Amino acid sequence: MHKLSLALLAAGIVTASAAHAQADLILTNGKIATMARDGEFVEALAIKDGKIAATGTNATILALKQDATKVVDVGGRTVIPGLNDSHTHVIRAGLNYNMELRWDGVRTLRRAMEMLKEQAARTPDGEWVKVVGGWTEHQFEEKRLPTLAEINAAVPNKPVFILYLYGLGFLNRKGVETLGYTKDTKYLDGELQLDKAGQPTGLLVAKPNAMILYATLGKTNKLGRADQVNSTMHFYRDLNRLGMTSAVDAGGGGQAYPDDYGVTIELAKQGKLTVRTAYYLFAQKAGKELEDYTRWIAQVTPNKNDHMFYANGFAAEGAGENLVSSAADFENFLEPRPELPHAMEDELERVVTLLVKNRWPFRIHATYGESIERDLAVIEKVHRATPLNGLRWIVDHAETVNDDQLMRIKALGGGIAVQNRMYFQGEAYWKRYGAQTRQMPPIRKMLELGIPVGLGTDGTRVSSYGPWPSIYWAVTGKTAGGLATWQPKDVLSRHEALKLMTQGSAWMSGEDADKGRLVAGQYADLAVLPRDYFTMDVAQIKDLESVLTIVGGEVVYGAGPFAPLAPALPGVSPDWSPVRHYGGYQNR
Repeated sequence: MHKLSLALLAAGIVTASAAHAQADLILTNGKIATMARDGEFVEALAIKDGKIAATGTNATILALKQDATKVVDVGGRTVIPGLNDSHTHVIRAGLNYNMELRWDGVRTLRRAMEMLKEQAARTPDGEWVKVVGGWTEHQFEEKRLPTLAEINAAVPNKPVFILYLYGLGFLNRKGVETLGYTKDTKYLDGELQLDKAGQPTGLLVAKPNAMILYATLGKTNKLGRADQVNSTMHFYRDLNRLGMTSAVDAGGGGQAYPDDYGVTIELAKQGKLTVRTAYYLFAQKAGKELEDYTRWIAQVTPNKNDHMFYANGFAAEGAGENLVSSAADFENFLEPRPELPHAMEDELERVVTLLVKNRWPFRIHATYGESIERDLAVIEKVHRATPLNGLRWIVDHAETVNDDQLMRIKALGGGIAVQNRMYFQGEAYWKRYGAQTRQMPPIRKMLELGIPVGLGTDGTRVSSYGPWPSIYWAVTGKTAGGLATWQPKDVLSRHEALKLMTQGSAWMSGEDADKGRLVAGQYADLAVLPRDYFTMDVAQIKDLESVLTIVGGEVVYGAGPFAPLAPALPGVSPDWSPVRHYGGYQNR
């Protein structure tokens, strides 16, 4: 052993395991936030076999350097644990990323419409021009939505579909024609707006659930398998660019198991997955959910980890966020709150009973306190017959959960995954329900009660997949349009917000012992930032990205001086892809 390492060991400065380790990679000259406690920073860290081996001063960590060790000087930059989205839809997003024009982060409607027109010019005949969520009119300087007339003028000869939250969809005239929609086209839970002559205008309105939007999107084109593989690789690279190293995939409509998971599994087995992905299984067919979960319990290998692709970190698979369709209460604040059907309790009880008996962790989508009240009654009933006994379960969203319900969630050992959906929809909620004094969701109260909380985005169809607007929202309480929706006492500190999107999110996949802090023994997942998150102008937090992202001790993204360290990706396909020309999240 190196003499200095022996001396440091004797002094108790490094552990025996660290002193014996040959570091594979060392980062020096950093402001490294260990997140072990508020305000704890170190200068350097050593990585061995994909995990943090030691942290400390430059001198103590460089003592672990040997001939094969790579040393990266981060030049005084802030280093944080890799971000972890506790509730998102990365698997579905990856399959579609290369064919979607992203307005995420675009600052003006004028530029958004220019992008739409430019993309239509390069899109071949027979393909759709699609903008599928991740934006709000409040992010634009103009503070308004595009009009159908503007969309038709920009793109007269290619079909266009634009999804606005889970409230509206816009089709241009060519899109209406391509789909064959007429005045006689009808959907449950939605309407196709007609003009005075009785012809479709192209405006789709969810009332209140989004099935009309789902169904219409499902009729547009999809990428072929090879392009889906390429698309998923480039989507994960964009997540890495934004500092993400982990995500918990909550399933999603149109994301059927196992078929739509094949691309991600393929990449994982090839060692090409650059975001640790834990997933839950989302029932797709109303009335058939119990059959789905019964079949999945019989066929799925518990706790299977295919090279960073987890069923989740627990001893079994995970179910949700759709356990039964009758329990879903879409967050469409353009319409009144939906009333759940009377059949919900019986259907939910059957599924939750099956899951608890088979020790499957579960999560359930619930926006409103009224829905949570009924969900909790079912879960409590199941618990009395078949105790949860520490089985982890999650309420997703919980914008209007009340204090009594929070106490009951805590008593049952539940956690809550919160997202910045109010960043995109706060104005719509206030317009419908009036100004609020209670924090929505009440994160401060959750933390006071000691409930596990994970922060995320719910990307990519409603909210954006960009994690930094979510952190900005958590430390300001402000929407994309600047509306302050929280009381000053409720906003989170920067440490608290970062903790929720690292350690807090790790709880949601049962990996809280493995990641979320930069301390010895945890995964070497981290991001190097171009500016100091802890002291920078708060308004600029939403525009942060990484300059160096490392997952399991391997560089997965690099920019500027760190660009040569990053592995190359194949070019974006198809060649007309919006991603080839604009990239993903627009934060420049």
